[in-house]
Amino acid sequence: MLNSQNTLKLDQLRRMAKRLAKDHALGLPAARERLRVHPPRPEGTELRHADYLHVIAQEHNFSSWPALKLAAETVGLDRAALQQRLKMALAHGQNRVVAFLLKEHPDLPEGLLGVQIALYDLAAVEAAIWADPKAATRKLGPRSPMAHLCFSTWHQTHPEFSDDMMAIAKLLVAHGADVNDSIPVAPDNDHQLSVLYGALGHANNMRLAKWLLENGADPNDGESLYHATELGHHEGIDMLIAHGVDPRGTNALLRAMDFDDHVAVRKLIAAGGDVNEFAAEEVGGELPWVLPALHQAARRMCGPQMIDVLMEAGADPSLRYNGMTSYGYARVFGNRDLAKAIEKCGKAPELTPEEILLAKAADGVDTNGQFVDTALLPQTYREMLCTLLAMPDKLPHVKQLVALGLEWDRPNREGLTPVQLAGWEGLPEVMDYFLKLKPDLGHINDYGGTLLSTIIHGSENCPNRKERDYIACLDLALTEGVALPRRAIDLAGDEAVANFLADWAEAHPGQVIEGGLG
Repeated sequence: MLNSQNTLKLDQLRRMAKRLAKDHALGLPAARERLRVHPPRPEGTELRHADYLHVIAQEHNFSSWPALKLAAETVGLDRAALQQRLKMALAHGQNRVVAFLLKEHPDLPEGLLGVQIALYDLAAVEAAIWADPKAATRKLGPRSPMAHLCFSTWHQTHPEFSDDMMAIAKLLVAHGADVNDSIPVAPDNDHQLSVLYGALGHANNMRLAKWLLENGADPNDGESLYHATELGHHEGIDMLIAHGVDPRGTNALLRAMDFDDHVAVRKLIAAGGDVNEFAAEEVGGELPWVLPALHQAARRMCGPQMIDVLMEAGADPSLRYNGMTSYGYARVFGNRDLAKAIEKCGKAPELTPEEILLAKAADGVDTNGQFVDTALLPQTYREMLCTLLAMPDKLPHVKQLVALGLEWDRPNREGLTPVQLAGWEGLPEVMDYFLKLKPDLGHINDYGGTLLSTIIHGSENCPNRKERDYIACLDLALTEGVALPRRAIDLAGDEAVANFLADWAEAHPGQVIEGGLG
């Protein structure tokens, strides 16, 4: 559980920085990992003491050592650390952690207007704006007041504050806040996420999203429609369509197909979505993400209803993506329904020799003694293990592909390896299979995640997390010997996960490390 009673001291953190510098100089894997997660300088640059202080500050949820030091000097390090933890918990939708911190320290939000807004504390927000009307638009950290409100998920566990939430929205706009405000996706990434996306796609806050749209929020923000397909309902999609959203260029139609949601796909097509829209050219040597709808149907194992919707909308089987046909995709990924539909309309092309071999694996045909040359495969075929492993009843297919020679530890385009994806999906049987192949357990994906932190992230963010078993996946990873960062216990947003990690740390103290990922 949360170690809110620990006493922190600046000199203790300075000693931690010196220890990190020493461990890094010795080339210890844990130290290298910490610097990969929180790089203070470009790789290859000589590091100084200040750089190691920067890493320690980031590991304690502060943007820099000066920010940590200033907080310590103004409100005291212990309180500053607790306030930062509260901010992080609110930003990541960890309402269990928020509730715990507020129970232990009810006065923690005092003086933090962004936190008070995210907690829908109407009286505090009114007092702040009456005292200083410009507070309604002044940045509070990296987010504006409107962003703090719209990205908050507090309504999910405290719907009784819904009216106060709406009152705050109206108060902010009345004092100059912008319903088309946005935040950068990351400090080093200028891509913007709108407050509409915050309310609709991130927080699943339909009441606030509806109000934003009615008050001028642009539905064509490049994010909201795509993420509206992930919510498990169609209210957000209907709302955006009613306000004139254009599905083209959003990739929303393909995202809805990830869930085989033919109802959503029909709605998007009716609103102008194009089943033959795709990015034909590589950009900077990278394969584009947008592929024709039939190719997506093949790789996502969409069923007959989805296939009928696409065919009725004029999906073209002759389109090629990365040189591959949708029929080739259907045979290789094992979507026999789509393959038969293409055969029925007389547009089934010949398969390449590699596709013939991969199709045998998909069909369950014995391929003993045969191997595929992965260097001859297009990128999406080389990443098939990552694509298939989370689909129902696909483990035998996955095993046959491995037997054919597909690279079982190859990262996908997001840097996630198959074992990491199995952990993120909460699939212990699949994860156990890949662990037995002895993958690189120290691999860091493009999100800065290890195997352990990827499992924890999945327990809070995977769309199918309620039906999955993350405790079993964590048990597998920890039994395999991966390190357990102490802060991972505090940062876990799922109570069962946090309790399991705390119990494991107590039973295996030698496996617990300071710093690292959380």
